[in-house]
Amino acid sequence: MQLIGKRIVITGVSSGIGERSAQLALAAGAEVIGIDRHPCALPLTGFVQADLGDVDALHALAAQLPASVDALVNNAAVSGQSGAARVLAVNFYGLRCLTEALVGQLREGGSVINVASIAGYGWSSNTAKVLALLAVPGMPDTAALAWEHRVDDASAYPLSKEMLRVWTMQAAHRWKHRGLRINCVSPGPVQTTLLPESWATLGCERVSADIGRVGRAGTPSDIAPVILFLCSDASRWINGANLAADGGLEAALNTEVFDL
Repeated sequence: MQLIGKRIVITGVSSGIGERSAQLALAAGAEVIGIDRHPCALPLTGFVQADLGDVDALHALAAQLPASVDALVNNAAVSGQSGAARVLAVNFYGLRCLTEALVGQLREGGSVINVASIAGYGWSSNTAKVLALLAVPGMPDTAALAWEHRVDDASAYPLSKEMLRVWTMQAAHRWKHRGLRINCVSPGPVQTTLLPESWATLGCERVSADIGRVGRAGTPSDIAPVILFLCSDASRWINGANLAADGGLEAALNTEVFDL
């Protein structure tokens, strides 16, 4: 995949899907600026150590990034073990704040890729709560928000990904006049540091069943090429879409849910 000359910002770059995406992007000729709260060992073009759940860090972050960016990969996320407040802050509100701050630096025809999850599959049956939370502007007090909307640690991660799925569609419509493309990729269970934490918060039975439906868990190498396709000009006519990079898990769930 040709990414020569492209400048790509990747959050959560120090491990897992973000790290593999950065490796492949560099190999394909891109400049990569990484963001993570942990140091990164890769030979990146640039790196900013920041926590996307920290509102003060978010205010300063866009100014530390290049004035012209071709793609933003919103990959950073935490599991329900981090607590509902932090999950909402990192997985959605911080992500949204960074994207909105960086929109002016994205070139016309640029791309935003939100790494969602199969955990966001149920968004269409949860639209009232999702839309209520999406209507909250900026970076709110997520602890108070979780209490108000009865979001516990177990439900926070799926809810954050449902929010991301819906916001991706809203943002694609909002910024289409600027020629920006906003899409998301929804992996199934992937062998990263979050997978054992998913067992703990989502339940062994659910995660095991999902893996069983497709035969194995994914790897970062299964997901990163899909992300980079959306960074490339080959995806120039894709906007507001969700690409299920899940080994067929969403299709399997649809056959069960809709009795296909």
